[in-house]
Amino acid sequence: MSLKKFSTTDLVVITMMAALGIAIKPVITPLVQIITGPLLIPGGTVAGGFYMLWLVLGYGLTGNKPGTALLIGLVQGIIVILQPFANHGAFSIISYAAPGLATELVYLFLKGPVSPAAAFAGGVAANLTGSFLVLLVVMRVNILRLPAVPFLLMFLTAVLAGGLGGVVAYGLLTRLRKFRAFGREQYEE
Repeated sequence: MSLKKFSTTDLVVITMMAALGIAIKPVITPLVQIITGPLLIPGGTVAGGFYMLWLVLGYGLTGNKPGTALLIGLVQGIIVILQPFANHGAFSIISYAAPGLATELVYLFLKGPVSPAAAFAGGVAANLTGSFLVLLVVMRVNILRLPAVPFLLMFLTAVLAGGLGGVVAYGLLTRLRKFRAFGREQYEE
């Protein structure tokens, strides 16, 4: 992947999306856990929908340039490693980049968040990837031994929250197009 295909504006957008994704985490997570905890719903999978929307939004804001979501995830991983708290060491690079890579793979076929359904799919891919990585590596859960009901609850919650995050990203992208944010001609309808 070459950075030459990204303009300075694209790189600023990528950095902004990475920073917003990290900044929203400590605000959203406790709020979501207040609601999901008593209901025994996995809070991380619900909150993940809010973190992953920045991957989808960034992809759209750069004009659907391949590599955008992966770069956002890599920048997030690097930022998290540099923080003295809330990181999992070198695994943070993988845990943040993998959802970006999953979004990239979905958008190889769907050409970016060009519709609410495509944005939904990008959010689902990112959130499922992030949820499974945390479940397998950080929490060290053997999913083959996990009872069906908790597994399905986590899976369906991750799908719904990630998809809704993608749809929110599509809504934000549509609004930003109306305001002609960043002066981009590809926003012309």
